[in-house]
Amino acid sequence: MNERLKAYNEKMEKTIRVLENEFAAIRAGRANPAVLDKVTVDYYGTPTPIQAVAAISVAEARILVIQPWDKSTLKAIEKAIQASDIGINPTNDGSVIRVVFPPLTEERRKDICKQIRKQGEESKVAIRSIRRDANDKFKALKKSSEISEDDQKDLEDEIQKLTDKFCKRIDELSAKKEKEIMEV
Repeated sequence: MNERLKAYNEKMEKTIRVLENEFAAIRAGRANPAVLDKVTVDYYGTPTPIQAVAAISVAEARILVIQPWDKSTLKAIEKAIQASDIGINPTNDGSVIRVVFPPLTEERRKDICKQIRKQGEESKVAIRSIRRDANDKFKALKKSSEISEDDQKDLEDEIQKLTDKFCKRIDELSAKKEKEIMEV
């Protein structure tokens, strides 16, 4: 790969990783510890990720068990989950917190699929923005006579191929996640 394209390829890869993380956090009716990734607990006055104050495990297909290392954080963890946007009420038995994922309704599945498509489209916009930045850079290099017109055209063709490749990956990731949501 051309050295001039390497940085743009890395930016596009990062966009894909961010999308994958967002998709991992989407609740699919199954217990998945990733849904708690964005939930933070007030731990002695500091917002702390749940994973840093408790062990999270999947007890059954639809039950997450959160076992805090410090029992005094039970109430704070429970409160943080209730305040989050995952829409599930945790149950606290005094030593662990259980989060039971109810089966998704058809309407909720369709809403989640809309959210997936929206996130996919936002990622494509980010990829296209990276392409636009690259093309602007190539034009500036041509203007300052650092590259020839042919080199500029070649670089623009290569960045377009990269853009197409990453947009296709986004479509594949979105389709896979939608299929997962609709099958649960």
